[in-house]
Amino acid sequence: MIIFGTKGYLYQLAILTLVCGRCGNPAAHTLRKRVTKFTLFFVPLFPVSTKYATQCTFCGAEQQVSREQAEQLQAQETGGQAYGPADRQQPYRRP
Repeated sequence: MIIFGTKGYLYQLAILTLVCGRCGNPAAHTLRKRVTKFTLFFVPLFPVSTKYATQCTFCGAEQQVSREQAEQLQAQETGGQAYGPADRQQPYRRP
């Protein structure tokens, strides 16, 4: 008998202040990475899929982002060079 399946892992990459595309409030957003791994006898062997998303802490809206956008947002959070925000979300800057 062979026991196999998948298991999900959730990593929090950064916390960013963005303007939410749903509620329009400048609020903290968590940048998350969700990895699904193939398991054999309950041992995770290799990743099957990887997805990135931001979630607004004010209204709870979640938006999928590409790997490139996630890397740009993470570089922006750490003070590195960023080329632009995620789709429909704007970085919040005080006037």
